[in-house]
Amino acid sequence: MIDLFINIASFTIYSIPIIPLFIIVFVILSYYLLLLHDESPLWLEKENVYIDVKKGEEHQFPSLVENKNPIDNIYLSVIIPAYNEQIRLPSMLDEAIKFLNEKSKKDLKFSYEIIIIDDGSKDSTAKLVTSYIEKQPFSNIRLLKLKQNRGKGGAVKRGILCSRGKYCLMVDADGATEFKDFNRVEDIMHKIEKNDLGIVCGSRSHLVDSDLVAKRSFLRNILMHGFHIFVQTLCVKGIKDTQCGFKLFTRETARRIFPTLHIERWAFDVEILYLAQKLNIPIAEVAVNWTEIDGSKLDPFSSSIQMAKDIVRIRFRYLLGIWKIKSL
Repeated sequence: MIDLFINIASFTIYSIPIIPLFIIVFVILSYYLLLLHDESPLWLEKENVYIDVKKGEEHQFPSLVENKNPIDNIYLSVIIPAYNEQIRLPSMLDEAIKFLNEKSKKDLKFSYEIIIIDDGSKDSTAKLVTSYIEKQPFSNIRLLKLKQNRGKGGAVKRGILCSRGKYCLMVDADGATEFKDFNRVEDIMHKIEKNDLGIVCGSRSHLVDSDLVAKRSFLRNILMHGFHIFVQTLCVKGIKDTQCGFKLFTRETARRIFPTLHIERWAFDVEILYLAQKLNIPIAEVAVNWTEIDGSKLDPFSSSIQMAKDIVRIRFRYLLGIWKIKSL
């Protein structure tokens, strides 16, 4: 038995001992998952500003953290992260603006703003947004132009931290979810909201057995189901679709969660819901009309690896107290 142990311990692959190699890999992974600080600063110099194109003036965005109550009586802040979206964004904006304007005419108490976060785009996304701002009769569209790419989570976080509304709606720039589903999401919010807290997630879980999913590649479906099991096991219980980009937050919920948020890439939704469950914030899911739109920036394989690493980081960094929930 002793001879067997000695043989295992001294076994080499290309003259590299197995046990020391295992220790090195373990240390590197532990450092990356638990200790490595790779977050970008919240703001670069003169980044959290917007231009009033009609007056030609530069203004600093208001702070969600510093303003507990809605600003300028804004009811809804629509937050749209955009990276190289000059092709897909126009149809989404046209649909959203038409819906929001019609709703504000029917309900005089309803007012809105749209914050589009240009996440370091290399195309004409910012120029496109500016053209929409110029066409609007009121200054209810603002452009937050980030000087470098932060990732979808980083863009959404910064947009929400600049919001003025009583509610914040996160929406994808591709228009995959029909904007009229806001009415359904809003109705559920009023039912679950407690002490100014609540999150309503648009959900595509009802589409799992549909032709839409069946047409996806075998690899993509395997990754989708594997990701769901991984999330349920480590971080978020009871939510069927954590990744749908159509989520409504109360202002107070946004104030409690988004200043703490660390994950800046695709798994940021998981961290949001993980924190919400830790804080006992009411969460509901609502089925939404969703269509897959061409032009996605997400590569299923590489993004799945990144998301898996981020989910492990979420679980263990909060568990070990490396990350802590910020108190206001």
